[in-house]
Amino acid sequence: MQDKEEKKDYYYPDRTPDYGGVRIGYQGLGNYVSHNKFTIMGVALAAFITNSLFIYTKFSLTGLSDLQSRLQVAVKELRAQDHDTDLYLIFTLGASLVLLALFIVTIYLSRRERTVYLVDFTTFRCPDDLKVSHDFFMQHTRNVGFFDEAAIDFQEKLIYKTGLGNETYLPPGIMSEPPNICMETARDEAIMVLSGCMDDLFARTGLKPEEIDILIVNCSLFNPTPSMAAMIMNKYKMRSDTLSYNLSGMGCSASVVSIDLAKHLLQVKRNSTAVVLSTENITQNWYRGSERSMLVSNTLFRVGGAAILLSNRSKDSWRAKYKLFASVRVTKACSDRAYNAVYQLEDDKMIKGVRLAPGKELLAVVGDALKSNLSVLGPMVLPWSEQIKFFANYCARKLMPKKKIPMYTPDFKKAFNHFCIHAGGRAVIDGLEQNFHLTPYDVEPSRATLYRYGNTSSSSIWYELNFIELQHKVKKGEKVWQLAFGSGFKCNSAVWVALRDIN
Repeated sequence: MQDKEEKKDYYYPDRTPDYGGVRIGYQGLGNYVSHNKFTIMGVALAAFITNSLFIYTKFSLTGLSDLQSRLQVAVKELRAQDHDTDLYLIFTLGASLVLLALFIVTIYLSRRERTVYLVDFTTFRCPDDLKVSHDFFMQHTRNVGFFDEAAIDFQEKLIYKTGLGNETYLPPGIMSEPPNICMETARDEAIMVLSGCMDDLFARTGLKPEEIDILIVNCSLFNPTPSMAAMIMNKYKMRSDTLSYNLSGMGCSASVVSIDLAKHLLQVKRNSTAVVLSTENITQNWYRGSERSMLVSNTLFRVGGAAILLSNRSKDSWRAKYKLFASVRVTKACSDRAYNAVYQLEDDKMIKGVRLAPGKELLAVVGDALKSNLSVLGPMVLPWSEQIKFFANYCARKLMPKKKIPMYTPDFKKAFNHFCIHAGGRAVIDGLEQNFHLTPYDVEPSRATLYRYGNTSSSSIWYELNFIELQHKVKKGEKVWQLAFGSGFKCNSAVWVALRDIN
């Protein structure tokens, strides 16, 4: 059957590594001193003040009541004659004031939110022998013997409407005949994707495995023991004190969840680097039954992954691409409809798969979660003009309900220069393009990613940012909005500010 879509050639050239090495020593002693600096400075300050008061008041506690008058007299006497006690007093009080100022500055600096820098990121590109055209997909679907004719016909109708092109990728376990979808081939897929991303990140940034302080891996549907985070630490022989986290079941928005977790960890762990690995494992999650709501994922999800290097070290600011401006997470799990919108279960034949809610119902859940997310994100990013318009519209709708005044949608193009909308499917991209009044240029990164790589789950927003850097370019000071949706139901946002021109 001929492909009904126009062929598009979105080419992603490889970027040459152009950064120097990153060297981070173990900061155990520094962390210990940092944790105790308030105690040390507080004791020293108390000692200075107590000492000065004790000497000046001539060992008398009654003298504390007229300390101010005594100080004035001491200054006058100092002008008239050289007195050792007064000199000692002035020196002690001066030192106390300096120490107090240092104490206040230290508290301010320690409580100030540390900047999180995005040094660089990489996206995984599969070998060409794993490419899947529509014709190959349908032929393979018929040959494996898992599906009845109704299931085959349903997938054939969907594959030409998903927005996927003819060069997406499936893992080796599914591509083989007969398919080999055991635990071992699922691990092989995970190693292939994650190590491919990591090797590229090491080459591009000069980072070494032993220099990673925090490692976060997110994969929603594949959760082996030992964890995938442990798998990566074992492969690259990372330090035993590396903080590792493995997030599962978080859906297609898990990468922003990982970024948000890394942000909070970097607020309390000084001079540290964090690596986030985002992927989804396809091998054991290829549904082999006949339920239509569970067959949709077969035509959408494809192999992909991304590695992101974050840092809170000021010396990385000169080479970092972006800094994190804001991250907002919203989960609507309190609603049964939202909770069941994307749901993993077994069908009546005990075949495991992921059930997606019908199109209109799923879009309604997406809209509700998005509304909650924007109610938090909007005041952080929108200019005052848009916020005033929205507030005026809100008041008018409340005061004059009979007039049925339409709700005002803020112009988010005044807040963001680039959009990375999760490439979950054509319908989601179309809906957001219409509701936000975006142009085809604005949503081109999402459509191009969906066409070239398919729905790669949590890593899709990084393929989109990669496309923006290579095709649209990013200038210093511009804001990039990453917006992702996932099971739960979640809507998560990350906003980045470019620190330099990225060509």
